[in-house]
Amino acid sequence: MSARQQGGLDWVALMRAGLRGLGLHPDQFWSLTPAELALMLGIEAGLSGMTRARLAELSKAFPDAASPADDQETSLTEV
Repeated sequence: MSARQQGGLDWVALMRAGLRGLGLHPDQFWSLTPAELALMLGIEAGLSGMTRARLAELSKAFPDAASPADDQETSLTEV
């Protein structure tokens, strides 16, 4: 029975994510608390990463407003 099945932490996967994925040095990895590592990996309890559906929902709720500068043509040569 693996640690994951027993309710423990999957240290091999966490080390792989921290050392390879985040590029942490071993001393940095081992100085983190599990909560800090989870935050860095984006796996906070109850929170998930941004999905396309959630982005669309937020874009609809908070549309970008055009600014007056967007209506004017600007030249890249003007400095």
